[in-house]
Amino acid sequence: MKHAAKIATLACLMLAACADNSPGGKAAHDRHEKFEEIGEAFKAISDQLKGGSPDLAAVKAETAKIAGLAPQVKDWFPAGSGPQDGKSTEAKAEIWTKPAEFQQATTRFVDASNALQAVVATGDAAAIGASAKTLGAACKGCHDKFRED
Repeated sequence: MKHAAKIATLACLMLAACADNSPGGKAAHDRHEKFEEIGEAFKAISDQLKGGSPDLAAVKAETAKIAGLAPQVKDWFPAGSGPQDGKSTEAKAEIWTKPAEFQQATTRFVDASNALQAVVATGDAAAIGASAKTLGAACKGCHDKFRED
């Protein structure tokens, strides 16, 4: 047992030594974590909507998470945090080389998340489903142009 604990400690130290603690590396890591939050929230919404009777309180809470994070996305890509900087990221260099297009994509995402939040307040499950699809399309549009597969 002591041997396993030593190996686990050594493995953690090795992983920490490999971490990129530069400002760009930290930004790439942090944005990955935030996008995971968005993805988990969107999945929770989708799962609720697939059921016969969605828990609107849960949908509202998850929608609020997305709407809160969406306006921040444009700031998650500082200089020095892209693949052209040698950072481990799924972000394409086009984010930095085509900033106007990226800004448009983030604006569509913010608008779609705000629209979903407004529709959720109505409680109309069909309208929520349609609005969630629009949000999904905004996500896909950005992924298609600005994210590696």
